[in-house]
Amino acid sequence: MENPIVIWFFGLSGSGKSTLSNLLLKQLKNQGISSVSIDGDQLRTGINQDLGFSSEDRMENIRRSAEIAKLFLENHQVVLASFISPEESHREKVREILGSNVRFVFVDAALQTCQSRDVKGLYQNVSKGTLSNFTGISAPFDRPSQVDLIVDTNEQTTNQCLEQILHTFFDER
Repeated sequence: MENPIVIWFFGLSGSGKSTLSNLLLKQLKNQGISSVSIDGDQLRTGINQDLGFSSEDRMENIRRSAEIAKLFLENHQVVLASFISPEESHREKVREILGSNVRFVFVDAALQTCQSRDVKGLYQNVSKGTLSNFTGISAPFDRPSQVDLIVDTNEQTTNQCLEQILHTFFDER
């Protein structure tokens, strides 16, 4: 791809960020587009395992992740990045690092929908009191003021969201 981009999926835990990123990765690879996926959960078990969930640590998590995305981008990879990215300041840091190469996709889902999906049991742990500082409940999530695309996983199927992403970012390429 002549001008690769970073598609930065963000939203609440359980909104469908990783699901959409993984499906898009398969689609792009099937089309012969060199691409890679990076995910917040994966990085938190490795390179970012030393970080907690304070606002400062979340910012550092996003900064490191954007720098990793930049390395892939510089090596001509389309990067699919999935991170909660809860605060507008975090997304501004991503813009600062990646510039015009980043496209933000807000994966919008109601808190109740995310709680019902709870694949990792995180919301259940919050309700038991064993997990604190959790985005959308006891830690803030700033709805975006600047975004390239919003996909609503409450109202649209995964395939409809995927088609919307492909149409928005890859039809003109």
